[in-house]
Amino acid sequence: EMPATFETEALKAQSVAARTFAMSKIETKSPICDSTHCQVYKTEKELIDCHPEGWEDEGWQKVKKACKATAGELLYYDGELVLHPLFFSSSGGQTENSEDVFVSAVPYLISVASPYEENATHRDEEKSFTVKEFASKVRKAFPEKDFGTISADRIKILSRTAGGRVEKMKVGDETLKGTEVRSALELSSALFTISFKEGTGWNGSSPSNTKIIFVSNGSGHGVGMSQYGADGMAREGADYREILKHYYSGTEIY
Repeated sequence: EMPATFETEALKAQSVAARTFAMSKIETKSPICDSTHCQVYKTEKELIDCHPEGWEDEGWQKVKKACKATAGELLYYDGELVLHPLFFSSSGGQTENSEDVFVSAVPYLISVASPYEENATHRDEEKSFTVKEFASKVRKAFPEKDFGTISADRIKILSRTAGGRVEKMKVGDETLKGTEVRSALELSSALFTISFKEGTGWNGSSPSNTKIIFVSNGSGHGVGMSQYGADGMAREGADYREILKHYYSGTEIY
């Protein structure tokens, strides 16, 4: 779930979050898979095989050391095991309130600053589509919705969340969530801006060729611990407990 090149304290924070996630599934008798749907997992052999030669003696040893250093430790909130120790790659500077992305509010999953993400991937990531391509993608993603005419003047960001991500977006006659637009267009994050570039055809300006340009920052849903943010905090001198308490507000580690 986290590169072995990250700081040891970040790896320790990840080990506690991952362990808590697994234990929460066991406690609630819920199934757990080894994909991004739940928690990515590989056997020791699979991990070693998918890394360059020599990783077994360096990276793998570093990961094992971080896990053993936090052996048995779990996250708790108000005396109860944390059931949703969510994490993601990078935030673009601010995490999200859980209710702005998922269904309900969770007291330890609130929006916090994540300032130390200079090394994060997916920064100012640009994707462009003609308005026609954009319309085709959202219609395909949401066939039950009646968008009517989708043109450049009928596409607009309406509101943003506490973490800065797009909350609602007007598309033709419909209103979509920012997360829905992100999914339909396969953007890395719902933290995006839009702009338009006038299209040109053989006879000059052509509305059908007008492009809509999305610029996104961050990668993932934005709720819980930013992994690049955790690495940045570790580089600034924070230990794993400080990292976890920052991203999971009000929690304790036992």
